[in-house]
Amino acid sequence: MTTRGRIIRSLSGFYEVETPSGPVTCRGRGSLRRQASPLTGDLVEITVEQGKGMVEKILPRRNRFIRPAVANVDALAVFAANVNPVTEPFLIDRVAAIAADQQVSVYILVNKCDLDAGERLTEIYRHAGFPVIQTSAETGQGIEELRSLLTGKLTAFTGNSGVGKSSILNRLCPELTLATGEVSEKLGRGRHTTRHVELYSLGKDTFVADTPGFSSFDTDQMDLILKENLQYAFPDFAPYLGKCQFHDCAHRKEPGCAIRTAVDSGDIEPTRYESYLRLYDKSSQIKAWEL
Repeated sequence: MTTRGRIIRSLSGFYEVETPSGPVTCRGRGSLRRQASPLTGDLVEITVEQGKGMVEKILPRRNRFIRPAVANVDALAVFAANVNPVTEPFLIDRVAAIAADQQVSVYILVNKCDLDAGERLTEIYRHAGFPVIQTSAETGQGIEELRSLLTGKLTAFTGNSGVGKSSILNRLCPELTLATGEVSEKLGRGRHTTRHVELYSLGKDTFVADTPGFSSFDTDQMDLILKENLQYAFPDFAPYLGKCQFHDCAHRKEPGCAIRTAVDSGDIEPTRYESYLRLYDKSSQIKAWEL
């Protein structure tokens, strides 16, 4: 029997595919090696014989990400915190730029607000034009506002380890009882309690992908953006693009740069511009064929 479904879990070469008849555990056909590897969120064509499934084909993707390893998402919810572990804005900005490059919406969740409200992080990203919600799994702050944003979408939760993604998902859907971990007070980072990407249903047409956390060392494993496209991946730059003295301005050291003027005047957050410069340096090292 041949049918179609969505991969809701990928682990050690096995794929759990949700089909109209229920979940089916599958292996991947060897011919898939000539395609991209299947990802959680992929829509696939499978064959089922005697209760065992085989992924035959990956259907066309709307988008896909390397880290988190997920496909066909409507939005990324980027978790951050201003307390153990403190999130470096560059981590947020890199994920947000990767999403923007694929025309995927981004929400910023400033979590653990029962311990620290994270006002500066909230200010930075609201100023940059992102939807920002201050949340707490302990008190329930922001949970209903978040639920409203998630409704009708497939949203991937992502962020640094220990920032509380699984805890918020448990608060949204208490019957999940996902494992959560303690954060090292000495190192200021969490352990990876989520080991793989998995989709969870929060109701009709609403799904969340819980993903493994990352650290600043993991950013080199993330998707790359060509330097020519990077300026468009910062939506807060948009009002100033095309207004520089030089049409090919890289917004670094060129005179008459509208982006740098906006930073100096406070219209663009300095941390956002610093992240742009760091990403530009990384992007300058790649060629189009490497993508």
